Amino acid sequence: MTERSYRQFCPVAMAAEILCSRWTVVLLRELVAGSTRFNDLRRGAPRMSPALLSQRLKDLEAAGVVRRHPLPGEPGVFEYRLTESGRELEAVVDAFGIWGQRWVSSELSLQHLDVSLLMWDMRRNLDPTPLPKRRCVVQFRYPEQAPADRSFWLVVDPDGQVDLCSVDPGFDVDLYVTVDLRTMTAIWMGLDTVRSAVAAQKMILTGDRGLAADMQTWLGLSPFARERKLAS
Repeated sequence: MTERSYRQFCPVAMAAEILCSRWTVVLLRELVAGSTRFNDLRRGAPRMSPALLSQRLKDLEAAGVVRRHPLPGEPGVFEYRLTESGRELEAVVDAFGIWGQRWVSSELSLQHLDVSLLMWDMRRNLDPTPLPKRRCVVQFRYPEQAPADRSFWLVVDPDGQVDLCSVDPGFDVDLYVTVDLRTMTAIWMGLDTVRSAVAAQKMILTGDRGLAADMQTWLGLSPFARERKLAS
């Protein structure tokens, strides 16, 4: 990470040499959120090439921010976990997110829609507590998207484990959510609500009435959704 060194002894400059290369803070966001395997990290940064992801992980490992752990019984497979110094960066990642939610305009944020990232975030933040103690399947349908990105399934097991499928898992669907990507992203970010989207006919909920009624609760939302927008 020294190819663009600031050549300053200042701790801010030295930290920036490690943390401010492209995609590094986004990768740290994924590590802080609990992703540890290479493919899971890729799902949280789908526009990042595998080669660049591998390089950034090596950079963070060299800086002592990440430690690579081999998985027993799985040759060549590793988990990437934050070290003590890496865990201290959680506050930095949170500060980035809070600042972005407060000061980046909604219109600018909603110009960068990504259905794969949205569904991955929804999977890991879903709150299974209000759901029935059985397997629940929710299918999200985005009619305006290309066929490969049009349907996703969230499968919640009775133990609260949540899986995301981009191919029909073959289970009966309890709730169908038909919505455009911009509206769903706005709800996830706390810029809109399920109730207002349904009232405006931007979202259609079909199926289990209990799941539909509680959707705003179990959806979980972005960790930064509660931050009030301050940007004009």
